[in-house]
Amino acid sequence: SCLALITMCRPLPVCWPVVSPAALFSICYAYTKIHNMMCIVHIKVHLLCKYIYKKYKDIEGAVKIEEVDGEELVKKFAEEMEEICKESTFQVNNNTAFSYVSFNIQVPTNVYNQDPDILNGVYMSEALNDIFVDNFQKDPTLTWQFFGSSTGFFRLYPGIQWTPDENGVVTFDCRNRNWYIQAATSPKDVIIVVDVSGSMKGLRLTIAKHTINTILDTLGENDFVNIIAYSDYVRYVEPCFKGILVQADLDNREAAALGQGSLCNQAIMLITDGAMEDFQDVFQEFNWPDRRVRVFTYLIGREMTFAENVKWIACNNKGYYTHVSTLADVQENVMEYLHVLSRPMVINHDHDIIWTEAYMDSVLFNTQAQSLLMMTSVAMPVFSKKEETLSHGILLGVVGTDVALRELMRLAPRYKLGIQGYAFLITNNGYILSHPDLRPLYKEGKKLKPKPNYNSVDLSEVEWEDTEEKLRTAMVKGETGTLSLDVRTSVDKGRRVLFLRNDYFYTDIKETPFSLGIVLSRGYGEYIFTGNVSVEDGLHDLLTPDLTIANEWTYCETDIDPAHRKLTQLEAVKKYLTGKEPDLDCDSQLLQQTLFDAVVSAPMEAYWTALMLNTSGMEDGIETAFLGTRSGLLRFQRYAGIEKRSGRSFLTSTDMENIFTLDHFPVWYRRAAEYPAGQFLYYMPRQDTRGRGHTNVTLSVSPLAYVHKKKVDILQPCDTEYPSFIYEPSVKETNSIIKCGRCQKMFVVQQIPESNLLMLVVQADCDCSSRYWFFVPLDPVQHNASVKCDRMRSQKIRRRPESCHSYHPQENADDCGGASVISLSYVLLLLCLSIAGSIS
Repeated sequence: SCLALITMCRPLPVCWPVVSPAALFSICYAYTKIHNMMCIVHIKVHLLCKYIYKKYKDIEGAVKIEEVDGEELVKKFAEEMEEICKESTFQVNNNTAFSYVSFNIQVPTNVYNQDPDILNGVYMSEALNDIFVDNFQKDPTLTWQFFGSSTGFFRLYPGIQWTPDENGVVTFDCRNRNWYIQAATSPKDVIIVVDVSGSMKGLRLTIAKHTINTILDTLGENDFVNIIAYSDYVRYVEPCFKGILVQADLDNREAAALGQGSLCNQAIMLITDGAMEDFQDVFQEFNWPDRRVRVFTYLIGREMTFAENVKWIACNNKGYYTHVSTLADVQENVMEYLHVLSRPMVINHDHDIIWTEAYMDSVLFNTQAQSLLMMTSVAMPVFSKKEETLSHGILLGVVGTDVALRELMRLAPRYKLGIQGYAFLITNNGYILSHPDLRPLYKEGKKLKPKPNYNSVDLSEVEWEDTEEKLRTAMVKGETGTLSLDVRTSVDKGRRVLFLRNDYFYTDIKETPFSLGIVLSRGYGEYIFTGNVSVEDGLHDLLTPDLTIANEWTYCETDIDPAHRKLTQLEAVKKYLTGKEPDLDCDSQLLQQTLFDAVVSAPMEAYWTALMLNTSGMEDGIETAFLGTRSGLLRFQRYAGIEKRSGRSFLTSTDMENIFTLDHFPVWYRRAAEYPAGQFLYYMPRQDTRGRGHTNVTLSVSPLAYVHKKKVDILQPCDTEYPSFIYEPSVKETNSIIKCGRCQKMFVVQQIPESNLLMLVVQADCDCSSRYWFFVPLDPVQHNASVKCDRMRSQKIRRRPESCHSYHPQENADDCGGASVISLSYVLLLLCLSIAGSIS
């Protein structure tokens, strides 16, 4: 039937009689040539299928088909991740068993590095060096281990060269990092009250704003905040947040309604240049005797006239008073409140272990180790156990280590999840730790930069088909269960859409605030296809030069032994199977699948080689033949040298879309898997269309594929918004008219059988280039402030941390700072205390 197509044209659409006989002949000739080329390629592919099928029949008796059990799989992955997390936690616990501990000491520019407290702390913590080295030898996957002191110095292993900013200043302060803040204090509700009266002008207002920003920098996603300004009257700095506390993420996406804050530490931060009275009657009525709401006061400017009132407010409400006279004073003075809030935890001797949200490592970002870019930190507080200072709750610092999220996700291997399947992690706040559709970087010129809110992307913004947020709610609550959804997923960098039926399986990871989800797509990939072949047979076919395996997958663990770290995965597999490295830790199931695929696909090497040696056996323009399998195995044969190939990066490590990676199968593999069996799929890798007049057209059919070169016009897609295209095979042919001002032109679209190709014929005697655009016009989106406000105030389900240390009866609050000044209103104090009291 294929060959018959080259002898005649398909029945012509009814509009074609208007075309001249010469044009009609040209169209029919072009159509025939297309079929001629396609038939030759398709016949070769069918021959390859025949060879593989024959080889498969020889070993069919050893084949086993197993259905993937998603519930069992997600529990197994979660248990393995839990073990990794426990090991990291054990290392942190080890780090606290010192009297006190690295190879690199950093002190912020604003901290005097010869201060006796700094020097004594550095000396006492030297013992950590040996512990850090020992930890790394036991687990080489560790990246950073560190100790952040409450006095400001930072001990890090392995050491790095700290790079100053454009002003020559190293601004890094470990006490501003989320891991330090979360470990040093329990979740907190903070109301910042700032004086904006007539006296707060010029430098004073600048210092006040810097103080507010510094306080906000000490808040994390488990904290809640609002800002109130006062002069003759009281107003909310953000009117949308009137009467509520908002979650302290970067863009305040999730706002918690009144009464739904952290329900733990509660504090009022008062920033002013003077207080005329102490408001004792207000505090006596609303905050005494337990003083559950702490008040911290910041006196701005050099005036000390009303300092006693300001200090009295802080000292009689278990807070802390500081005098901020210059911008340089802000950082150190703000940090004092963290040490006050840590007192109850220190007195209880509670070493609460915390895990942070995802963050991007700036050091690795600027190196070749960008595969380890996304991290989470596990940390815990370190404090003095001296009996004589117990009631003072002296925090010494925070010790911790980083865990690369990529290492966690390796525990959910691609071959077990199938072609369209994937795994993802979220936090107790519903924010994504790891997800294939999380894109934390954007391109500015030639440089990649982190997006501002990359670590506060909510699951509902990625799994948007979950319109009722059933999946998000269950995972945030730490539940175990399943959910099925009809989804539309994009491939080819968002240009194409696949319609899938996905099954979601989820559970929590014990001893962490994280939940794990895996997705299995129904259809191709729902079953695992394995065969039992001998190591000798498999190894023989695995050593052929046309074969590679996915280097980002873990066939064998190469990170444990330093001698194995330079091995590629294929080299490690060969050494393990040949007995040269029997101690390698390898995935036996994945190796068995890989050996089976190598044996079954072995006839392709001989066939491709024969075609290459036979000059008439391969059609002009064919550059590469290739095959991929679920085990990550890839066979390919190049028929053109690199200087002649239009697709020079195709199937190389720089072409991440078209090779097997930790996050996805190749685009041609994913699209072909969802295409009808036995039909051929063509697609054009877009990254090769820029700057050259030729491009690749990739032809895929399960199990074979070819690359064919065609001359095309260079089209630049819109960089901001573009439509996704869906091929509708039921439309065999169609026609219409394009109106171009004073003239109009006709076009006809004809389907090419057994493929996703369409032949488009357009009338050429009417120029529409100035009027017709190749993108879909999008209606402008009108900014609606009320819609934005409603979204920011809307409350999503979140799970509060289990631990809370906000009060201890033995706390000694006598150490409450130095001296100061404020001019405050009775109504304002009443308002702040009522808000804080209502969430108690």
